Amino acid sequence: MEACSKAKFQRYGSRKVGLLLDLVRGKSVKAAEGMIPFTGLRCSELVQKTIHSAASNLQVKSGKKLDFSKVYIKEAYANIGPMKHLKRVQPGPQGRAMPYKKSVCHLTVIVSDEKKGARPAKGGLK
Repeated sequence: MEACSKAKFQRYGSRKVGLLLDLVRGKSVKAAEGMIPFTGLRCSELVQKTIHSAASNLQVKSGKKLDFSKVYIKEAYANIGPMKHLKRVQPGPQGRAMPYKKSVCHLTVIVSDEKKGARPAKGGLK
């Protein structure tokens, strides 16, 4: 069974959030929540809340108490959000107004209560 959690219009760059998601993808929720605070990234609280929300959504969906060490992060990715979301200007040359370009991202985490199957060895079937 799978459950999803999304955090939209977050004020972090999608590349910086993606670095943290690469670390936790495929790990259990408990292991991921244990290592996220030690990364030193500003977006770590956002990622931790989204992962915990997805795990809680799975718990509600299944209707029973789950052990988060047996719930795995199946997919985790961050997409680019709109750049025109923040309407502020900065003075530019010759009296012009230069708009701010602030990064916004959409974060999606999908968790599952079953671990992915093992990948086949390189070289195909033997």
